[in-house]
This record gives sequence, C-alpha cells and structure tokens, in this order.
Amino acid sequence: MRRTFRTLNDCEMQHNAEVELFTRPSGMNFVSYWYSDKIVLRMYKAREATPGQAPELYSIVQDLARKADLPTPKVYIIPQESPNAFATGRNPEHAVVAVTQGLLNIMNREELAGVLGHELGHVKNRDILIGSIAATMAGAIMILASIARWSAIFEGGRDDNKGMGGFGLIIMSILAPIAAVLIQTAISRSREYLADSSGTRFSGNSEGLAQALEKLGNYSARIPATVNPSTAHMFIVNPLSGQRMKSLFSTHPPLEDRIARLRGIQPPNNTSGHGGGMDLDKVKEFWDRLSG
Repeated sequence: MRRTFRTLNDCEMQHNAEVELFTRPSGMNFVSYWYSDKIVLRMYKAREATPGQAPELYSIVQDLARKADLPTPKVYIIPQESPNAFATGRNPEHAVVAVTQGLLNIMNREELAGVLGHELGHVKNRDILIGSIAATMAGAIMILASIARWSAIFEGGRDDNKGMGGFGLIIMSILAPIAAVLIQTAISRSREYLADSSGTRFSGNSEGLAQALEKLGNYSARIPATVNPSTAHMFIVNPLSGQRMKSLFSTHPPLEDRIARLRGIQPPNNTSGHGGGMDLDKVKEFWDRLSG
C-alpha cells in the first residue's frame, strides 16, 4: 500500500513537472510576445513620429507597406546616436517600426528605404511570433534539462542499468540547453537573411540595403549603443557587434555575408549560409549525434 502511494505520488510530481515545463516558458514568452511593442518602446524611450513630424520617414514606410500588402505600421524614433532599427508587434495590425535618430542622420532616402524594407520583411514573415515560439521551446528544453540533472543527482544510482544512467543524464542535461540555444540562434540568423530578401523585394533595390548595412557596420563599431542584451536580436545589425559576437551563439549573420548575398557575389571566407558559424542543417546534425 505504501509502495502504491509512493508510485502515485511520483506520477503526480512528474505530471506537475511536465505542466511546469511548458507553462512557465510559454507564459513568459506569451507576455513578451503580446506586449512586445509596449515593453521595448518604453525601454528605449521611443517617441511616435507623425507624418507632420517626420514626413520623409513616414512616406517611405507608407509606400513600402503598400508594396508589401501590409497595414501601415506606427513609426517611432529612438533618441540614440548609434544608428539602428527594429520592428516589433504581435501581428501586422499591431506592428511598429522604430529607428534611432542616428540612423536618420546618416542614411539617404535609398538606404533608409532598404532598412525599413528589411524591418517590414520581419513583419510580413511573422518573425516576432516565430522568435517567441523558438524561445518557448528553448526555455522548455532548459527546464527539462534542469529536471533531468537533479533527477540524475538524487536518483541516478538506482537505474544505472537502464538507459543512460545518472552520468548520462547529467551529460545530456548540460548539452541539451546548448543545443537549444544553437537552434534558436540559427533560426534567428536565417530569419535575418529572409528579411533582407523580403525587404529588397518591397523596396525594389538591393543596393540600398547593402549600402545601409555597410554604413551600419562602420558606425555601430564607432558609436556604441545603449541596449539591453535581451533585445539585441531585434535590431537590424547586432548592437553588441563591437564585442565581436561572431560565433555559434550570435543572433545575426556576419554583415559581410549579408552584403555579399544582396550584391550576388561570393561571401568572404566562404561562410555563406553559415551565419558566422553553423547553419540549421549542421545544428540538426549536432542534435542528432547528441540524442543518438
């Protein structure tokens, strides 16, 4: 009787852990997704720009939105000198495009259209939703890995003859979160490439975005941005790139690769498609070897 009660109690604890596994990251990411525009705009003290206040900026956004078959998003200006831009909002009807004052200071009309086209590409491709789903799955894997690690520490010795054993669970619990982050960042890099492609289709000029990315790379290294690292993935170029975050864990592909793709030439160092380290196929191969 006591053993039966213990078994039922263990099942209940496992069920509660499984529920927490998905509800905790899902709840946090749902809030971030649903209120993403309000959270990020307030974080960067962005102010809404009306057609009267920024007529050229607003007219470019309107024209690009029409070509992309999207509702015209709200336009905001961030009071920072470091040039950059991002799009946010839970869907096209609630989309927001934000640019820094520094971006407006250095871009001509063609380059500005390239940047804004890229951001509307994110809106069109529902990248805020995709990023939230990827973050939820990565969060779930990390919680599962934590459960497995503590289970292995306290109970691993009981089942050493079954499956992986305690030591195997500990190794898996360490490697699984790394694989989850690799997959999440690889998805982010692939969406940047797609937004580049979509944006040039909307603007009708790939050279405008290529020149804008060159300027952004040069200026962002000289003028540091004041950003929260948790939002760095949202910007058109990594605002932390001055720290040389060209690695497997970078959320952005190398600027050189993006520019080369836009101009239809061979990327330097033959890194095309790898986003600075590893593409989705290689991440999948890494995960298959890990779980096999």
